[in-house]
Amino acid sequence: MSRRRSTAISTALALAAASLALTVGPAAAGTDPSPAPGADKLGAHDRALLAQYERQHATTRSSAAAPGFATLIVAVADGRTAEAEAALAGLGAGVETVRTDESVGYLKANVPFGLVERVAALDPVVAVDLDELLEIEDTRADGGAAAVAAGRPDGTPPAAPSAATPDANPYMPTRETGSTEFKDAHPAFDGRGVTIGIMDTGVDPTHPALARTTTGEHKLVETVTGTDPNNFIDLLFDSSWFLMGKQQTGPTVVSPDGQAWTAPAGSDLRVQHRAMTMPGGGQQKLGVLFRDSDGAIWVDTDGDFDFTDEEAMRQFGVARQIGHLGTDDPATPLNERIPFTVQAKKVTATTTGVNVNVVTEAHGTHVAGITAAHGMFGGAMDGQAPGAKLVSMKACHSLGCSSAALTDGMIDLATKYGVDVINMSIGSSPEFNDGQSARALVYNRLIDTSGVQLFISAGNSGAGTNTVGDPTGGDKVVSVGAAVSSGTWWANYGSRTRDARAMFPFSSRGPREDGGFKPDVTAPGSAVSTTPDWIAPASVAETGYRLPPGYSMLNGTSMASPQAAGAGALLLSAARQTGVSASPAELRSAIHSTARWNGKADAVAQGRGGLDVPKAWSVLGRGKAATADAVTVSAPVCTPLSGQLVTPHRGSGLFNSCAPGAGGQGVGEQRAYELTVTRTTGSDRPVAYEVGLKGGGGTFSVPSSVVLAKGVPTTLRVTARPGTQGVHSAVLVLDDPLTRAVEQHTMLAVEAAVPLEAGGAPLTVTGVSYRNDTVHYTVAVPAGAKALTVSLDGLDEGSQTRWWAFRPTGVSGEASAAGTVYCYNGYLDGYGCDPRSRTYAAPAAGVWELVVESRRTSPLLANPYTLTASVS
Repeated sequence: MSRRRSTAISTALALAAASLALTVGPAAAGTDPSPAPGADKLGAHDRALLAQYERQHATTRSSAAAPGFATLIVAVADGRTAEAEAALAGLGAGVETVRTDESVGYLKANVPFGLVERVAALDPVVAVDLDELLEIEDTRADGGAAAVAAGRPDGTPPAAPSAATPDANPYMPTRETGSTEFKDAHPAFDGRGVTIGIMDTGVDPTHPALARTTTGEHKLVETVTGTDPNNFIDLLFDSSWFLMGKQQTGPTVVSPDGQAWTAPAGSDLRVQHRAMTMPGGGQQKLGVLFRDSDGAIWVDTDGDFDFTDEEAMRQFGVARQIGHLGTDDPATPLNERIPFTVQAKKVTATTTGVNVNVVTEAHGTHVAGITAAHGMFGGAMDGQAPGAKLVSMKACHSLGCSSAALTDGMIDLATKYGVDVINMSIGSSPEFNDGQSARALVYNRLIDTSGVQLFISAGNSGAGTNTVGDPTGGDKVVSVGAAVSSGTWWANYGSRTRDARAMFPFSSRGPREDGGFKPDVTAPGSAVSTTPDWIAPASVAETGYRLPPGYSMLNGTSMASPQAAGAGALLLSAARQTGVSASPAELRSAIHSTARWNGKADAVAQGRGGLDVPKAWSVLGRGKAATADAVTVSAPVCTPLSGQLVTPHRGSGLFNSCAPGAGGQGVGEQRAYELTVTRTTGSDRPVAYEVGLKGGGGTFSVPSSVVLAKGVPTTLRVTARPGTQGVHSAVLVLDDPLTRAVEQHTMLAVEAAVPLEAGGAPLTVTGVSYRNDTVHYTVAVPAGAKALTVSLDGLDEGSQTRWWAFRPTGVSGEASAAGTVYCYNGYLDGYGCDPRSRTYAAPAAGVWELVVESRRTSPLLANPYTLTASVS
C-alpha cells in the first residue's frame, strides 16, 4: 500500500484540515552506527516537507500565533539515545521529546520548524524523518473505475468461492507458497503457538473467519491503535481520539461544548463530545465519558446524552468488550450496526486520550485474513496460518497513515504485545530509496533487539526499475513483491494469461538506490479474503460473480506481504514445536535460501523468487547447523543520485542506470565491474564458495568459485555485456556447499539504453505484449532536450494496450496516477490520457524506461504494437 507520490499533510492546518500532495524528491540519509562525513541526515524529501509545513502554517495562523512545529522520527547512533535526548533539550524552548526507545535508538520529538535542521546536525543523530500522512492506496482491482467487460472468449466464467471451496484454491492462493502441502504433511504446524502483529487500518473484531484458531482459541487477542494525540498529524486527522480534560463529579457532567450529560455518580469523571469519521466518510457526533479511578469508558451509542444506560468498557485485551454504533437495516446487504473497541492513553499530566476504535477501511481486515483466517465462507478455505493468533495495531484511518504512528505502533507490537512476526502492508516510495531512512534504521534494530521478524510490502509503484519503497528497504526487513499465477488470474479476474507464473505489473522493482537487494522474495499478490461486513465488498465484474459482504478480492503487494508473514508464522510454529532455533536471521536465511526462481521473471522484479514453505523448512528444520556465515558485498553504483549514497557510488549491489557516455553501459559494450566480497563471521580457516548466477539471459559472467578468508576483503570480477537495449538483471549467488543455507545473494542490474539525439533517428521497435505482461525499453535522453515524445501504433482492433514512462530516478513520468493506471487504448477512452501519443516536456537527462503492457480485459492474448520515442 505504497506510492511513489505520498500525501503529505501539513501539521499546521489545525483549523483548515487541508491536505497537499507532495512529490517525493531525492534524499540522502545517514547510516548506523554513524553517518558518513557530510551525509545529509534530513534529506531532500523531508526538507521539502518542512518547507511546505512552514508555508501552510504561515497561511493559516496570524503572525502573533505560536510558532509551528513538526513531529520528527529520529534514529540515533547505538548507545547514544540519552545523549541525543539531552542535546535536543538543549536546543531551546519548544523542543519536546515525546517518546524515547533506547533499545532501538529511537526518539520522537515535536520541534519548532526553525530548529529541525539543528536537530539533524546533532552528532548522536543518524537520520531524521518528518512525520507525514501517507495515503491509503486503493487495492481494488479496478482502482475504483467502472469495469469494462471485454467479453469472455475463453468460455464459462469462473465459479465463485464458497463453503465448498477447498483450502488449496486459486482465490486465496496460499497453495502457491507450498503452505497447504506443508500443513497437510504436518497438521500441527499451522501457526499454533504463534501470534502475528497486523500493522494496518485495524481488524474487524467480529468477523467469523477471524474468531477462532484451529485449536478453538480466540484468534484476535488485542486491538489497539498506534496513533497518538501527541503527534500533530494524528491529533488533526485521527478523529477517533477524544481528549478528556478537567475532572467533574456526577450525576451531571458538562462537555466542553456546553452539552449536559447524565453520568454515574463519582468525582473523577471526564467527558468529551465531538464528531468522529465513520466508514464511508460520514460524521457521527459521539459523547465519551472516562473515569480516572479505574479507567472505565462509556460511549453514548444511542445519542440520548445519558451514560448510565451504556456499558462500562475497557480495552479489548482486558475484557474482550465490543460496543456497537447504529442499527442494522435487514433490508440492505451491508451491516449498519458497526462495532468498536476502546482504549485510553495518557496524553499529559492533566489530559487523557480515549480512542473509539472503529474500522473505517477494509485493508487491515483483508490483510489479517490472508495471514490467518480460519473457515472462510464457513468452509475449509483458510489463510496462511489458521492456527495463529492476531494482534491488531491500527495506525491508519480513512485519511491515511501517519509515519510516526506506524513507527510507534511497530515498536509497541514487537515489545509490548507478545507478537512473533509482524506484517505491514504500508509504506512510502521515496525517490532516494537507499534503505537509510530513520524508519528503516529503527526497524533493523527492532528486529535484532526484539527477535520479531518484519514483513513489509515492496510497494505498488512498478513496473519500473528502482521503484521499491520505504521502510521495506531496510536491510533486515523481508520485502515482498507481488506474484500471480494463471489460476488466480482466471479465478479472481476472469482473465486468461500465457505464463503459469508471473509478476504483477504494479509490483515495485529493485534494486535500491545503492544496488541493495530488494524485493527479497515474492508471494501471491491477489486474494479473496475477509473484510468488514459494513464496508461494501469488492470483486471483479469479468468473473461473473459478486462476493457477499464480509469478503473482497483485493490486489497489491499489500496482499503479497501477509502471505509471506503468514508463511513465516508457519515456520515459527514448526520450529517451536520441534525445539528448533528460529531467530529472525535464521528465518530470513531459510526463506531467502530456498525461494523458488521463476526463469521468466526479471531479477529486479522477483528478487530471490517465490517463497516456498516446505523448502524453507528443509533448511530451518536442520537447526543452527544450517546457518550460513555472513558475507558482505561492496559494488559499483552509477545512478543520477548515487553521489548521495553513504559511500558515494558504492553500495551492496551492482547497479548502473547511467546513460552511455555518462558512466552508463552501451548496448553490445563489455565492461568489467570489481566487487569487494568479505566474510565477516565463521571460522578462521579460508572457505571456498561456489559462485553462480540466476537470470540475466547471458548478460553477466562470473568466476565459478572464490575463496574467502575471514575479515579479508577479496575482489570478485563481474563482466557484463548487454546484447540488447533494456534492463538486464541477475542474482549473484555465493554458496558454501557444506551448509544448507546460501551465504549471499547480490543484485546485478545494468540498464543499456538507446541514445536519442535531437533531430536524430528515433527509437522504433515492434513487438508483442501478452495480456497481463510487460515489455521494457530504455532510452537515453540528452541534457537540454526540450521534449520526449512517445507514440504507440500498430495496434490490432480492440487491443487494450498502453505504455507508461519512468524517469531516470525511478519515479513515474506520467502527469497523473489516472494516466498511469487507465491510459489504455480501447479502454475508458484513455481516462483523460492519450493512449497513442504523449509528450514529456523538459525531460530530465538520463535513462528513461518505457513499459508496454496489455490489460487483463484485452480481447487479444497477443497484442502487436509499434513503439516510437524521439527527442526535440
